[in-house]
Amino acid sequence: MKDEKMAQETGKTKGLSSNQIKLIAIAAMTIDHLTWVIFPNTQRVWYVFALHIIGRLTAPIMWFFIAEGCRYTRSMKKYALRLFAFAAVSHFAYCFAFGIKLNPLEGGVFNRTSVMWALALSVVLVSIIRSENVKQWQKIAAVVLFCVLAFPADWSSIAVMAPVYIYLHAGQRKKQMADIVIWTFMYAAVYFIFIDKLYAVLQMFTFLSVPVLMLYNGGRGKMKGMKWLFYIYYPAHLFLLGFLRLALHGDVPVIF
Repeated sequence: MKDEKMAQETGKTKGLSSNQIKLIAIAAMTIDHLTWVIFPNTQRVWYVFALHIIGRLTAPIMWFFIAEGCRYTRSMKKYALRLFAFAAVSHFAYCFAFGIKLNPLEGGVFNRTSVMWALALSVVLVSIIRSENVKQWQKIAAVVLFCVLAFPADWSSIAVMAPVYIYLHAGQRKKQMADIVIWTFMYAAVYFIFIDKLYAVLQMFTFLSVPVLMLYNGGRGKMKGMKWLFYIYYPAHLFLLGFLRLALHGDVPVIF
């Protein structure tokens, strides 16, 4: 633990720092979102599928570093509030980018708001689960409630539960990677049965994030302000994609 904390502060270890891995996630996310806008819905052509495969790197990296954030933040309350504020801004950006109605309960049950809403809920759930003042039945009730609240978000309830389990398995990297695969499989299974079989298969490529995260050295890296870069970049790139969507297709949805 002491060595890991030192690596967090200096970034002077082998492997990849959190900053480097987050940059990989940003690049993959941008490719994926741009593909949705240029090639609406899940088009059955190999190069569109290949571009979305690259995008599968992003979500597990987000889950992992939400769990890491819960471990190292000085204030879970401030961390959660920051994420909820971020989720509120990102909701408008996400809806504009992909032509989704602002009311998350209108127009469908999946992909009605960004993954940030589910991730913010995940941080609160971690706080509840690790609290000794909360009874077991209350923790179970919170799990059910938060999964329901997160259901309309990108990655749905999976983006609530995966970070929680990754947090609970802190320091056990193989178990954390297994968490990613297991929760992704559950998400893919629902899509395969009820929505879109090709999209379900696509989700399983999140396993590509495993070798990347296994290289994580526990260090933050030398780049300062990386945390704020993502908070700015995420909604900003979505707003830009919204204008591109209007230019290419008009005011129509481009993601199911």
